[in-house]
Amino acid sequence: MNYTDLLLPLFLFYWLIVMILNRRGTLAKHNITAWGPILMIRTTKGQEFLDRLAVHKRFWRTFANIGLPAMLIGMLMMFLLIVFIDYSLINSFQTQTVPQPTKFNEPRNIFLIPGLNEFIPLIWGAIALIVTLMVHEFSHAILCKVEGIKVKSMGILLALVPVGGFAEPDEEQLLGKKEERTDIEETEGTEEPPKRLATRAERVRVLTAGVMANFVTAVIAFVLFFLLLGSISTVGEVMITTVVPGSPADLAGVNQSMILTGINDNKINNASDFLFLANTITYGSNIKLNLVENGVQKEIHLAATGKNVTHAGVNVSQVTEGSAAEAAGIKAGMIIVRIDDTQIKELKDFITFMNSTKEGQKIDVYLLSSSSLNASTQVFKAIELRKNPSPMNANKGFLGVSYSPEAVIYSLGIGIGEFPAKTYLHMLKSIPSLMTGITGWVIIFGLPIYGFGGEGFPGFSGILMNFYEPTGWVAVFGVVVFWVLNALLWIGWMNLYAGLFNCLPAVPLDGGHVFRDVMASFLTKVFGDGEKVERISNAIVLVFALLILLSFVFVMIAPFAAHGF
Repeated sequence: MNYTDLLLPLFLFYWLIVMILNRRGTLAKHNITAWGPILMIRTTKGQEFLDRLAVHKRFWRTFANIGLPAMLIGMLMMFLLIVFIDYSLINSFQTQTVPQPTKFNEPRNIFLIPGLNEFIPLIWGAIALIVTLMVHEFSHAILCKVEGIKVKSMGILLALVPVGGFAEPDEEQLLGKKEERTDIEETEGTEEPPKRLATRAERVRVLTAGVMANFVTAVIAFVLFFLLLGSISTVGEVMITTVVPGSPADLAGVNQSMILTGINDNKINNASDFLFLANTITYGSNIKLNLVENGVQKEIHLAATGKNVTHAGVNVSQVTEGSAAEAAGIKAGMIIVRIDDTQIKELKDFITFMNSTKEGQKIDVYLLSSSSLNASTQVFKAIELRKNPSPMNANKGFLGVSYSPEAVIYSLGIGIGEFPAKTYLHMLKSIPSLMTGITGWVIIFGLPIYGFGGEGFPGFSGILMNFYEPTGWVAVFGVVVFWVLNALLWIGWMNLYAGLFNCLPAVPLDGGHVFRDVMASFLTKVFGDGEKVERISNAIVLVFALLILLSFVFVMIAPFAAHGF
């Protein structure tokens, strides 16, 4: 049983307890509100802290005023993106080219909830989500203080574990909504003067502050990420992928996922070097393997026995969902040895061939069905390449496999795979230079999900981290550098998406309220001030909210409607 199997029943038990306490009124007595499994735990503490932050009123008003054009630009971009996606899907129904349902269409992956969304790592995603909610909500609270709007409470959001913080403004002052008084206000027996309602300009500043804070946080996080990325270098590109049980390597303590940097102090840069040195090994010779494991350099000595190199090709480590490779029946673990008339002996053979292809081109792929010496070759005829999802390779064909070179030295009992670590790191470092055009922004938006070719980049963790090491002044911090990089990546990405999502012109999002105020300001110039303007602006915002909601539902169900659930 994995942690997910344990987490679900624990969460359901927690939710049951919340429901029981909520029905008994226990939560309300302690100023706690339950929204399903999410608890809003309030406190009146922290007001003085907000007051100190709100002292610099001119700065905060300027900050929020800059946020208005930023929000309107984001609002336009997000709405046009939704319209474009809807148009593309409707057109694909007419041309019968609706994409196959994949994990990208699953409802769990639409929402940016760590642990639920399979693309977002639980720990780094939770840290990023907490930071995102904190800067968003507390920026609202600071602007409320600046504009003289009461902040009734502050607190945390809890869903078995803390998922964020919040600041609760007086919505009657901010939005003109009448609310029931809560125990925390303690107003019984007192008469309050009529509340001063926020002006339209004050309300817009409060609402745009959250989005602006998310955008600024995203910029800071990404700048720090790419600056720190400059202190990362590659350890090597050849990894031990196979250790034959009972072999000399197994007995000597060689483990999978070690990075092989040399044999007998001869440097190994790629699979070709490995194959060349493998051919020089003779029976009974003493061999020294130069390895790196979790950032620690090691030397392991062993004696060669038995047969030497068996085969070389490109290993299919993963098949992309909905790709041409999956449709053809190619499976992970197969070895590509030939495409059309081109022999595939090393990584550059495969990359060179694929770089010469284009969308719609048909190819024959020859693969070994297993990694054994006597494996049979299977031929997959006329595979039609699809559109490449990477913006950097949009004009090239896409097969849909994650790959690495494959070679085995049976005399030592090790097999290796090659990962283009230097190229991958170079591509990551080049993203800021691409931000002047659309390509860089597309890569940033899809980096954790799509990566550079459909593989996704969740950060420096797991096997990927073994290929890299911190250098220079940060080397002393070791693995902590990768932790910081992962946190910065997800904080930047989550804040960017949260800011853009909140720009949508749909109530109850901040963008919906701002859109309504902007519409009301425009309509006032046409019809004059009055209830008619309010009714029209409210109706327009409601229509937009319904259209956006229906668009999200349409995107989720369209592939299943076309191909079956």
